[in-house]
Order: sequence, then C-alpha cells, then structure tokens
Amino acid sequence: MRIAVLAASALLGMPELAESAQQQPLSTRAAQRASTSSREAYPMRPVRLIVSNTPGSPSDVIARLLGAKLSEAWAHQVVIDIRPGATGLIAAETTARAAPDGYTLWMNMMTQLISTLQAQRHLLAKDFAPVSLVASTPFLIVVGPAVPVKSLAELIAYAKARPGQLTYASSGQWGSSHLCMESFNGMAGLSFLHVPYKGSSLAMNDIVAGHVHVYCAGAPGVPAFAQTGKLRTLGVTYQRPTPLAPGVPPVADTLPGFELLGWYGIEAPLQTPKPLIVRISAEIVKALKTPELEEQLNKVGAEAVGSSPAEFGTFLQKETARWYKVLRDGGTQPPSRG
Repeated sequence: MRIAVLAASALLGMPELAESAQQQPLSTRAAQRASTSSREAYPMRPVRLIVSNTPGSPSDVIARLLGAKLSEAWAHQVVIDIRPGATGLIAAETTARAAPDGYTLWMNMMTQLISTLQAQRHLLAKDFAPVSLVASTPFLIVVGPAVPVKSLAELIAYAKARPGQLTYASSGQWGSSHLCMESFNGMAGLSFLHVPYKGSSLAMNDIVAGHVHVYCAGAPGVPAFAQTGKLRTLGVTYQRPTPLAPGVPPVADTLPGFELLGWYGIEAPLQTPKPLIVRISAEIVKALKTPELEEQLNKVGAEAVGSSPAEFGTFLQKETARWYKVLRDGGTQPPSRG
C-alpha cells in the first residue's frame, strides 16, 4: 500500500503527498484505517480475546463466558487466545503489538497490573486503551491432601509447628496469589516457602496432588478442582461472608484486617479509536447485565461489573498507585510514575 501511494504520487506530480506517505508512521496509518472502520459495521470478522493465564484459570473461565455472550450478540466468534507466561507480560507484549483495529482485546487482571509495574513496561494505566471492568472476585485460601487441617486457625498452628517446612504455590512471581500469601505469611507470623508456577491451573494441579501445601486461588478457578474431593477451602479474602463462596469464613475472622479483592478487565491496543472503544465497551456492559451471564459468573465465584472506558481508566490509575506503594515498600523497584 505504501509503495502504491508513493508511485501514484510521483506519477501525478505530487511529491508532497509522496513525502507525507513516506514519513507517516506505521502505527499512525493503522490507527487511521481503524478509525475509518470504526464508523462501519463492527465486527465484520472474529475478534481475538487474549488471556494471560493457562486454560481453566479464572481469567480463562471468565473470558470464555463473556466471549460466548459477545459471540451471540456480534454473530462473529470471539476467539480465546491463550498466551500464558512471564506473569502476563507475554500477553501484554502480544496486545501492544497488535493492530489497533478493535479485533484484538486483552482480558487482564490485578496480577498483570502488578507484574507490568515490576517489569517497568506495558503499564496497564497508560500503555493500553481501557475498555471495561468486567468482574470482581474474592480469592480463596485452599489446601490439598498434604495438609490435615480444616480451618485457618488449624493451618496456622500446623505451620508454626513446622517452620520452614511448608510451601505455598503462586501463579507467578509478584502476582496476586503471591502477594496474597506473603500478606498471610506476614500477618500470621509464618514462614511458608514460595513455589511459583506458570499459571494457576498448574498450581492447582500440584495442590490437589499434594506436591505443595497452600494456595491463594482466584475463586473462579476453584470449583472444577473442588469436585475432586481433594481440595479444602479454608478462607475467603473478602472481609465479610459472600454468596460467591457459600459457607467459607473470611480470612479476616482469623487475621483481622486481611482483605484482597480480585478483578478482571478488558483493554485494547493503545491507539484503538475512541468511538470503537466506546462501542465495544457498551456491548460488554450490555452482555454483563443479562441475567444469564450474571448467574454464570456467580456460579464460578465472580460478580459482573461493567463500566465505561473512562471509569475503568480511573480504576486502573487508583490500582496502580496502590500497588506501586506495595511494591516500593516491599523493596522492589517499580517504574517511575512520571
């Protein structure tokens, strides 16, 4: 296309047009094409929804539920593209490099906000286009058959009697499950050893198999593993009981003040045209307000939210400030906030 513009400009005796086409950045031309398409029918083909975690993980479960509803509304399939690894940085890189045309979306979460802060690149609050906050969820502290306890109080007593001998899994360094258990360690005065995995499903597999002892899991990823009968849920990270985890006591009942809220949101490549972002956001909010999807999310331990792009952008800025402080106080080196 660029060669054709240059050639045509030269033949027509319009060197200024040729020079403009030659100097125009690829990203700008892609955004201009996307802006034109944003005024046309959308979508005209399948939409890719990138997920940062392994199949069966909470973000994968929520992405598939939302994707199925959007596929119905759009009459074009939403294709789930699993890009695990590097605590979400691979998915972030894939999204950042995608054309800003509305056909690539990314479901990210608190874990990716933290990991991108830690890595000092692909910051969620400024390097992508916010679309909508999709859902919120508690985390659940679970144990497998290797730990003979039935409550958090019993777990703490069991661990204190075995200092340095017990392990906890996480879905990646500095992810939400890591920070959850580090907070638990600190508040309970324990010394669980950290075993990071490349995704929550892998961590859950080893909890059920008894290879590691404790895990702070996103609620949507728990039901499938709970059916094995080898998983016990000891506490929920909301400060009050929640119907999303029936019968599970808050961790705060044992450790006053303990709280951790998970969330899942949709973003797009940074230069995706605003009218297209607004259109996609409206479709997501509409889907999340259907009783069917609300019920499906509740069954897997998540609450539908739905927000405007501006609301989600403000939310991300606040979350960035919160976790920046956590990382700084924890002795890591988060990026400059300039």
